[in-house]
Amino acid sequence: MNVEKQTGFTLLEVLVALAILAITMTAVSRTTNSSVLHVEALRTRVVADWVAQNRLALHQARGDWLPTGIQNGEEVQADIVYPWREEIIATPNPTMRRIVVNVYAPHDKTQSLRELSGYLVLYKR
Repeated sequence: MNVEKQTGFTLLEVLVALAILAITMTAVSRTTNSSVLHVEALRTRVVADWVAQNRLALHQARGDWLPTGIQNGEEVQADIVYPWREEIIATPNPTMRRIVVNVYAPHDKTQSLRELSGYLVLYKR
């Protein structure tokens, strides 16, 4: 009599392998989700930086001489509305003013994403 021994996995081995696979896939899913959220937060901060740079460059390019005080507004970048706040501060030099631009999170005006400082110069024409 020729008896061939059958080889294969037992039910228990298959269940253990599936459990390991499920745990691994859960970990991969969580890591991927975390990475996506991190990338979105980074994108929002980069765009907020662009808004701040645009505000400062706009005033410098136009040669604006803004009165001291605070200005608020909004700018749309990448189809998202970013609130901003500009504080214009007098300096010891009467022909210069310091400007501090703060750009806030689109849905939370208390969370500053970017603060950028620069100077405005009074050009005599």
